Amino acid sequence: MTDTPPIDRLIAIMARLRDPEDGCPWDLEQTFRTILPYTLEEAYEVAEAIEHEDMAALRDELGDLLLQVVFHSRMAEEGGHFAFADVVAAICEKLIRRHPHVFGTVELADTAAIRVHWEQIKAAERAGTESGESNGILAGVAHALPALVRAEKLQRRAARVGFDWDEVSAVFDKVEEELAECRETLPKHADQTERIHEIGDLLFSCVNLARHMGVDAEQALRAANQRFERRFAQVECGLRDQGLEPSLETREAMERHWTLAKAAERQV
Repeated sequence: MTDTPPIDRLIAIMARLRDPEDGCPWDLEQTFRTILPYTLEEAYEVAEAIEHEDMAALRDELGDLLLQVVFHSRMAEEGGHFAFADVVAAICEKLIRRHPHVFGTVELADTAAIRVHWEQIKAAERAGTESGESNGILAGVAHALPALVRAEKLQRRAARVGFDWDEVSAVFDKVEEELAECRETLPKHADQTERIHEIGDLLFSCVNLARHMGVDAEQALRAANQRFERRFAQVECGLRDQGLEPSLETREAMERHWTLAKAAERQV
């Protein structure tokens, strides 16, 4: 088996794990739905390895993500739907079809033109589907995407047909407008549904602002989460050095250590 190409070996291992007679009981119990959370988790772990610029971790996490593709493909093959080879063939055809400037005779001036042409090809592909779903401009943006990612994709789709702000200053104004509307829902008698809507509008406008400033909103928030975790860990460490722990009674001390943590990061 040593001369077997690695991808073929992986496919064979997955088939063995799913063997009805001699396979692994856990692997045999799995379905597309039960494996889905692991697939999403592995994708996020790939993202984390990239953010940390950890190439060893990235190699391992990409392998884990590839396993998910092989696992889903194996279950599909067992159900008579498609096999891993069909998945590979489909993506090969798609890449060639969407890169006519590389594999065909189309000439595109720059990356901006390439992106526009790419989206035009994808739109034509969506229009040619027979899924029974809407073929509108926003059709096909997966509902399972993280909300920030999906918001940006919806905005980009709308922007392609001119439904967008011309200047980033107008987006700042929109964020301020949505923030003011959130403030209006502060009174205790305010409707909770309205609060949810206004917060949602504010978040959506913030994603719009990020997009206009060339920032990936999902990555920006992930980075903010990491900064918060890192700084709060320093707050806890500082409190421990004083024989304290986080609590309402140590709030002032927490704020002091938080300020110190932020200042230390700026000096790096």
